[in-house]
Amino acid sequence: MSREILIVDDEPNAVTNLAHLCRKEGYRVTTTTSGAEAKQLIQQQRFDLILTDLHIDHTDGMTLLELSGRYQPDSAVIMITGFATLESAVAAMKAGAFHYIAKPFHLNEVRQIIRNALNVVDLKQENQQLKQQLEKRHTIPLIITQDSTMEQLLQMARQLATATTSVLISGESGTGKELLARYIHAHSGRHRRPFMAINCGALQEELLANELFGHEKGAFTGAAQRKTGLIEAANGSTLLLDEIGEMSLSMQVKLLRVLQEHEIQPLGSTSVTPVDVRILSATHRNMSHRVANGEFRQDLYYRLNVVELTLPPLRQRQGDIPLLALHFLRKHTRRMERNIDTIAPEVLDYLTHYPFPGNIRELENIIERAVALARGREICFTELPPHLQPEVQNSPHLRRSPLPPLTTLAEREAQYITEVLQRVGHNRTQAAKILGIDRVSLWRKMRRYQLDNGHDDPSSTQH
Repeated sequence: MSREILIVDDEPNAVTNLAHLCRKEGYRVTTTTSGAEAKQLIQQQRFDLILTDLHIDHTDGMTLLELSGRYQPDSAVIMITGFATLESAVAAMKAGAFHYIAKPFHLNEVRQIIRNALNVVDLKQENQQLKQQLEKRHTIPLIITQDSTMEQLLQMARQLATATTSVLISGESGTGKELLARYIHAHSGRHRRPFMAINCGALQEELLANELFGHEKGAFTGAAQRKTGLIEAANGSTLLLDEIGEMSLSMQVKLLRVLQEHEIQPLGSTSVTPVDVRILSATHRNMSHRVANGEFRQDLYYRLNVVELTLPPLRQRQGDIPLLALHFLRKHTRRMERNIDTIAPEVLDYLTHYPFPGNIRELENIIERAVALARGREICFTELPPHLQPEVQNSPHLRRSPLPPLTTLAEREAQYITEVLQRVGHNRTQAAKILGIDRVSLWRKMRRYQLDNGHDDPSSTQH
């Protein structure tokens, strides 16, 4: 990209020499011998570099320097004068000039100063671009809703974001607990630091401790180097402890110390490290019942649950289902580069009355599958999973009564899980993915509904 340079001097010979030098370097040059014209140019055009005499007819070069700072904040200014004094040089540099050159000057010296000034301009521009990219990375997560309960919840989340209060986010699997945690982080003063999260139910106790607290080199066999734990890495930011209800009692003691003392001690270390981390936690459990049963420490529960935000299940947000379905349609058509315009009205009507045991995660899974299988420009019943397709698609009764006759939501969920397991040959990893939940959640649901009929899980690995 060609650089734009403005040269201002009331001596025509100086203007000619400087313009010739700049054009030989490949720069685009605008010249003037008038201070008044220079003011207009600075206000109307963009320049990467301005070379100006300290004294131009009735205009002070310092005035142009100040004007440049106001209208051209990313440009550099080089002051040139035939009456150089130490005082004027110091004043120009303090006012923001990049360099101060005394006449007569050597062209080679000026050439190098111009190059250095433009390098600084490059760095300013690159820094601005990086800041813009960071701002994009920290945009507020999109939570789509027109539900009054959800809107009240989001209003409370924004209010809590500005505080340091611990927040417990509760709700069924797939309701968007991590998304809400990211929403709180994005509205907080910590949003410029990366948000971090860990699933406490997905790791064994020793692995979870290592992930949270880290270790020193040589702390155990195979510890070839120091590992920074997530709590330390999240210093100055926000850490979400997802599925906090699955944390063991011994790990709860260690976490309680962090919340009380605001410090950690990595494995193998003899010293503590102070940390400033905002802890958010999430669970699908009834935590008060776990406290009452002795499965969760009461003191830690009160530390984590200063304020509880409970996400409603999708079946209680029927008005949001069409909005979310169309959002996921746009998302996955872009990702897969498919030309699919909409979802058939009867399909949207059917989905609106479906109970969604897997909540929003299940809805996205259904739409993603439909986008992948669609043959036309509209999502129809034939693209839905078999268990969602009504028995008689053309029935005029469909819109009035889209739900198959079932007695309870629990029976519906159990039947769905059974059908999915059968279709994937009882591969629990595949089944969990289709259901939009993790394997631990699937295992708990199977145990609750007594669906474990002795089939071996092909996805398991024996050690």
